[in-house]
Amino acid sequence: MAHVRVMERSLQAGILAGEVTAGTFQWRFVWQFRRDRLRVEPSLGRALIQEPLGRFLEATDYQLEPGGDYSFPIRARI
Repeated sequence: MAHVRVMERSLQAGILAGEVTAGTFQWRFVWQFRRDRLRVEPSLGRALIQEPLGRFLEATDYQLEPGGDYSFPIRARI
């Protein structure tokens, strides 16, 4: 299970930013939804989370609020 905390959302700038954790890993992300570009940092473990996080964000983008905590299942073992 991965847990997402949304820190910032700007519809005008087309940006959604926050943190995602899974197992002992923690990443920061910025999704530029108008450009369909997802940046995940740091690089350690990024390959495990980038694709599932992108699918989650695309499916729920307008429902996500700053300060909100969300979760989604991932298939990789972390």
